[in-house]
Amino acid sequence: MSTRPTEEVSERERAYKDGSDPRVMDIVDVPLVQPKPTTFQSENWLLDPQRYWVRRGALAYAQLATAADAPSSLWINGFKTYHGLNDRVPEEEADKLATSLYLLSLESISFSVFAPGATFGNPKRRVHAVFDYAGSSYALWVTDPVIEREYLAKDDGSYAEGACHITVSLGERDKGFCYKLVAAVIRQS
Repeated sequence: MSTRPTEEVSERERAYKDGSDPRVMDIVDVPLVQPKPTTFQSENWLLDPQRYWVRRGALAYAQLATAADAPSSLWINGFKTYHGLNDRVPEEEADKLATSLYLLSLESISFSVFAPGATFGNPKRRVHAVFDYAGSSYALWVTDPVIEREYLAKDDGSYAEGACHITVSLGERDKGFCYKLVAAVIRQS
């Protein structure tokens, strides 16, 4: 995270010395200043904006299985938005959680492309990830820019994929809730 009010990390701050961006599966040395945990986002650190990130290698897809988390559920279930399913947590419940990130192994996933606000005059299309995990079903917004670009280039519809790994994050508070998001999709290539 940065020292800016919204704490986002800029493209320049997350770049390698050659100007390229880190990619999913890169093993990276990230210059850190100090831990900056919040109630449920215990993983947060303040980054050193004056130093470049250094790529040390890449993780093999086969190694992900040993790194995957195995929570009994994705935090707290039972709360949903109009288009989502088990996609949010009341902020007072989120404050009791110890972590905001999970790496999951999935047997299958599908991506739905649609304009959730079309009925209200908003034609902006989005990508939903739909999957089952530990006996529960989920429909979460995708924030992985590579997956968003790939699927927004397609027609509206549902697209099934096979096994993959995903990173699910619990985002910042918004209108009394914290939303579960698919931050990264990792496919075997």
